[in-house]
Amino acid sequence: MEAFLVSVAVVFVAEMGDKSQLMALTFATRFKTAQVLVAIAVATAIVHGVSVFIGAALGATIPRQPVAIISAVAFIGFGLWTLRGDTLTEGDEARAAAINDRKVMWSVGTVFFLSELGDKTMLATVTLATKHGLLGTWLGSTVGMVAADALAIVVGRHLGARLPERAIRIGAAVIFFVFGALLLAEAV
Repeated sequence: MEAFLVSVAVVFVAEMGDKSQLMALTFATRFKTAQVLVAIAVATAIVHGVSVFIGAALGATIPRQPVAIISAVAFIGFGLWTLRGDTLTEGDEARAAAINDRKVMWSVGTVFFLSELGDKTMLATVTLATKHGLLGTWLGSTVGMVAADALAIVVGRHLGARLPERAIRIGAAVIFFVFGALLLAEAV
């Protein structure tokens, strides 16, 4: 249960202000929100499933103290990455505009799958899986991602451009820095 809760929290925070939240909102303005969220859930479950196995393999082959130090550095890096922020490129917007209604699930899922490869939420899931249970990490990271994207859709539709994006980024980065500091303290 701990792996699930930690993974939900970390991935939810990692997703704040991320490019995939912007994509989720963009897709939800064109397609049914439920279809978009199901496609996101499937794509995320696949990517994070791979991430968990990579993290488990790393955790099993590398001694605990170096894993904790690497994890701490990774979380501090995620904090810096979050401060930098993400934006949709013209290519991202063009891919979203080219999707027709018959292929919503497949198209949204594919776009999310590809955009998550190497993304900070994938890397956070790898990091979490080196230390926590596989099933809990996988389920928690998937739930955290879908919840964050669902929140972006709901809040984005209600508040539009009035969202304090900078404050959200700073808050999420601070949480990553705290996780990094705690992991570093545990390693030393």
